[in-house]
Amino acid sequence: MTFARRVLQVAGIYGLLVIVPMFFMEARIGLDNPPAITHPEYFYGFLCVTLAWQVLFLFMAQEPARYRALLIPSVLEKIGFPIAALVLFSQQRVPLLTVGFSIVDLVFAVLFVVSYRKLAAEI
Repeated sequence: MTFARRVLQVAGIYGLLVIVPMFFMEARIGLDNPPAITHPEYFYGFLCVTLAWQVLFLFMAQEPARYRALLIPSVLEKIGFPIAALVLFSQQRVPLLTVGFSIVDLVFAVLFVVSYRKLAAEI
């Protein structure tokens, strides 16, 4: 199994494990991190788009070389959260724990770049 295939599979499975439970946590998130979510359409819209990306990673894992070009927007998908978390942390708007969780996406972004380069050698 190629490096890229493994990375994409792990990213997709990890993402599903993180995102799917959030569909049932709107009230809990509001209690743990007040105030409550006031625009649920943004919250669920974010979850749906993010879920779609996780499914895409699993599709890409089937034929990584064929979908190599999609690793570029995949890197962009993964760097958004860490950048936002760092900016918000610098403004004291999110806790350090949020930044910590965002680092997982940064690691996947780096692994996607490595995958992109390794796949170039296979083509």
